[in-house]
Amino acid sequence: MPKDLRNRATTLTTSDGVHLSALVLGDGPDGVLLDHEQGYSICSFLDIGRQLAKRGYHVVIPEYRNHGASEHLAQNKHIVRDAQAGLAELRRVGAKRVFLGGASCGGTTAAVAGVDTPLPVVGLLMMSSPARCLGADAVPAVRRLKVPTLLVVSPGDMDGAVEKQVREVYAASAAPRKELVIDKSGFHGTDMIKKAGASGAALQKRVIAFVADSYDAAR
Repeated sequence: MPKDLRNRATTLTTSDGVHLSALVLGDGPDGVLLDHEQGYSICSFLDIGRQLAKRGYHVVIPEYRNHGASEHLAQNKHIVRDAQAGLAELRRVGAKRVFLGGASCGGTTAAVAGVDTPLPVVGLLMMSSPARCLGADAVPAVRRLKVPTLLVVSPGDMDGAVEKQVREVYAASAAPRKELVIDKSGFHGTDMIKKAGASGAALQKRVIAFVADSYDAAR
């Protein structure tokens, strides 16, 4: 954890009693949930989280069970509850609406958790997110989340297997405004931003602009 953010670290408790580490950045009524990839950590979305907080958004980045400083268990099921805990924290700290974001399984769980949150949802970002992951199924979720939706995937990710699932999610989405970005970097999830040089920087700007545009459309 960067020293300047240690005072923004907190602990969340899920509905099944699991303790998660999390970062809460920024403040205000416009919330953003950022769920990281399996096998990654809070740091996946740290740069984007900082940028969004500087722009006036209230950002929560939870860390999955069995990852980083979060509680470690014998099994890794029920990760949707980790996303739900992040949404509950946003509501607790004063967010009145939320943009859902995530990478890989994080995007899948963000979509599923967002269906039942009492916070009005303004938009959805899924980066390299499979249609189904550890019991979470994004297909019925995106049929109900009729909000601006941005899906990003690299065609080289797992020899095209991830793109196939992302396209399934895109086809199922009922969003009037939905975008499918085919990223040529070959990377997975937030690595498309963090490891892809100039194209990654451009993608980060596009993601941040999409959050802003989604909020503008909801006002």
